[in-house]
Amino acid sequence: MKLIVLLCLLALATPARAASPEQHYLDLRDRYIAKFSKAKESDETSKQHDAALDELTGVLRGLVGTVAIKGLPAAGKSNVDTLFKGDSGFGHLDGLAFATEGDKQQAVVTTTTLIKHWLAEHRKDPMPQEIDAAFRSDTFYYAAIQDAAFAKYAELPITKPASVSAAVAVLGVRGNGDLKGPPHEIDVVAVRGDKVYFLAATEAVKTAEIPACEKVWKQMMARKMPEDAMAKEDQAMAAYTKCFAKEAPSQSWFGAAVKTAQGQLELLPLR
Repeated sequence: MKLIVLLCLLALATPARAASPEQHYLDLRDRYIAKFSKAKESDETSKQHDAALDELTGVLRGLVGTVAIKGLPAAGKSNVDTLFKGDSGFGHLDGLAFATEGDKQQAVVTTTTLIKHWLAEHRKDPMPQEIDAAFRSDTFYYAAIQDAAFAKYAELPITKPASVSAAVAVLGVRGNGDLKGPPHEIDVVAVRGDKVYFLAATEAVKTAEIPACEKVWKQMMARKMPEDAMAKEDQAMAAYTKCFAKEAPSQSWFGAAVKTAQGQLELLPLR
């Protein structure tokens, strides 16, 4: 009995393990989400919300450290830009965001711990749970930044530096309307140590329609089934982008797209 009491006293005397810096950030973020998701809109609420985002930015700067990406501002801010659950854009990738004026070039820098947690939060999107698989999914590029959908058209075969454990580049179209058309955005994602770098350039390259894929699109849209117009267009788009990914390497513009993606990768502090 004395031994049990002694063990209990020792357990109480042992200090609890401190939460990791990432967990501290997530706990703080979640408390603010709970607070603001129940709050009524007002000028005071707006001020408190801005202050909360500033606080999260400070915590993220401590997590991520100094980041220098060529062509982008030195000071990043929270990529999570709303703490109101249900707002358009809620649930963006946790990390420091950097952008040029007009968002023609955007970057997010985060940690592997934060990105794994974020992938789990988006499991039902559906989001692949392995980092490499997520980087190859259009769902990742849609959910991570902005409030616009993203259609992946092709992967671009970049060469990763020896210091990098993973690097993926994708060619696609981003927008709130029709996503069918010559892709012009190139997004590059790389992992170095415990840091994850994501760089998106909206007007990165000029491409062109591929006649064989246009034929696939027209054939799919001409089918009588399914009757639901949206479902038919979704299936046609899936077939069209699959064709595009297959045919893209043989197109005259593909080499320039790969070179541009490699250049984007080299803007990141990966060495």
